[in-house]
Order: sequence, then C-alpha cells, then structure tokens
Amino acid sequence: MSPSPSVHAVDRRTWVQGRPAAYSVAGRGLPVVLLHGWALGQHTYRDVVERLAAEGVRVVAPSMPGFGPTAELPSTSFSLSGYASWVADLLDSLDVDEPAVVVGHSFGGGVATRFAHDNPDRVRSLVLVNSVGGSSWRSGTGLRSITERPLWDWGLHFPADVWPLRQATRVLPVIAEDLVPNLLRHPRALVKVANLARRADLRAELEAMRDRGVPISIIWASRDGVIPRESFEAMCVASGVDGTVVDGTHSWLLADPDQFGEVITNDVRVAKAARDLERDAPTERRRGLRRVPSLSRRTPERRAGAGHRSADHHVDG
Repeated sequence: MSPSPSVHAVDRRTWVQGRPAAYSVAGRGLPVVLLHGWALGQHTYRDVVERLAAEGVRVVAPSMPGFGPTAELPSTSFSLSGYASWVADLLDSLDVDEPAVVVGHSFGGGVATRFAHDNPDRVRSLVLVNSVGGSSWRSGTGLRSITERPLWDWGLHFPADVWPLRQATRVLPVIAEDLVPNLLRHPRALVKVANLARRADLRAELEAMRDRGVPISIIWASRDGVIPRESFEAMCVASGVDGTVVDGTHSWLLADPDQFGEVITNDVRVAKAARDLERDAPTERRRGLRRVPSLSRRTPERRAGAGHRSADHHVDG
C-alpha cells in the first residue's frame, strides 16, 4: 500500500543566472529533482511532488526557463545543454550540494539526460519517464529519424493523451493550470522548445553514462502517442537497460501519482540506501560508493508492475 502524502509542496522563487526562477519544494532528506514536460510547469506536478516527498525525500520541481514565471534562456544558450546548465545553477542557488535522483518527464527527460551527462558528480541516479531522446519513429512500415516527424503529427496525439473521460477529468484541470498561462505568456518559447524536443537525440549521452555506470531507469506508457515505442526502445538499447512499461498514456503519472510513486519506489529506496552507506563509510571510500550498481535491469515482477539557503534565501511568490 502506498504512503499517503503527509507533506505539501510550497511555491518559491529565486534567481538563477541573474534572472527570476520559480520552483516548488516539498519534504526533507535525499534530494530529488523533478523536471517537467513541454508547456507545463511546477504546478502541474504538485501531486507527484507530494507523493514522492512522502517517501522521505526532498523534492525540488522547477518551472524551467520559458515556462511559468521563470525567464527564458538567452538565445545564445538555448539548447539542451543550456537547460542543463540552468538546472545546475538552480541547484547551486538552493545549496543542493549532494548527488540527487534526477527525474525527467517528456521534454524534462531530455534536460535530465543532458544534465546527468554533463554533471555526473551531481547525479545519484537518472529516471526517465516517457522521455524524448530516442530519435526513432515508425512511419508506415519503416523506421525513420524522429526529426522527420512533423509537428502536426505530434499535435494530433495530444488530445488522445487525456482520454478516456475518467482520465480527462483528472488530467485536464491539472495540465491547464500551467498550460494556459504558458500559451499566453510564452507562445514563442513553446514553439522553440517543441522543435528542440523534436530534434533531441541523446543516445550517445546515454551510452556514455552506461559506460560510467550511472544507474538509469527508463519508463514508458503503453498507450503513449507522443513518444513512440521505437524511441523508448532505442533509449533502452543505448542505456543497456530493459526499461519498464506501464499501462497508460503520455501523462499517466499526472493521472495517477500513486502509481508513479509505486513504480519508482525501488529507485528512491536504493538511492537512500546508497546515501546512508556513503555517510557511514570512511572518507577515502565515499567516491567509490557513489556509483551503485544500476537497478534499471528490471526483474520480471518489476516489469509486470508497470520507474541550507533554500528555506531562507528565496523570494516568496
């Protein structure tokens, strides 16, 4: 039985790279960074944040640049690498100075992958949920690069992502809280980020992290019309993991935060155990303990189941 959330997410603001940034935070303990999908933001994931925090961790969920109240990236740094650098600077501003579990959904998964690749000492494990980055798409009977998939085809699948009606009544109000303001405030940024997500090919980065021994989990929903199965499978091959398939659509974790919490419980618990080992180990052994064996090679049971200034130096929003 999943724990019921006993903590509540709090919205805060800070400054990152000299520009305003908004984020939500909940809980205490091991840091978990949650990066949102395209056109969304911190509010969309409030239930997910609180469900994760109930596991005894501290969850930081920012609205990334160009979304919500967070200022856009300058054109000179508009790239997945630029977003990853922004996440690193956000964690610096919040004094998150130990490795975090980094969770990315959809476009946020692309940012999470690039962040983990560029900042290996800041990442305890990487969890990708219906993430961009596989760069494979089936058109007709053949496989093609996902860069060839037109934006209109992506758009056709978004309405289906919130059906049936029972899920629509749960997901639509959650998504609308961030989506509508983003459409009004940042229409140009949304188009730019959509194209950035569409072109994302992160297989080389995943291969490099596989060779470094970074623990990676990759989760995909069986009825996802936004991220194709072929893209998910390409990411699994590059990472050397089996991956986990759950029942649901692209936004399954928003429709059922409890299910999401159950799917990634093992990742959180192992990360907490590794953290405890590091703290108990002699200083000279800590570096070697940071990389624990990857738990992303799922057991059959797992596959069937389907994943110090921060409080004082902020601008309340």
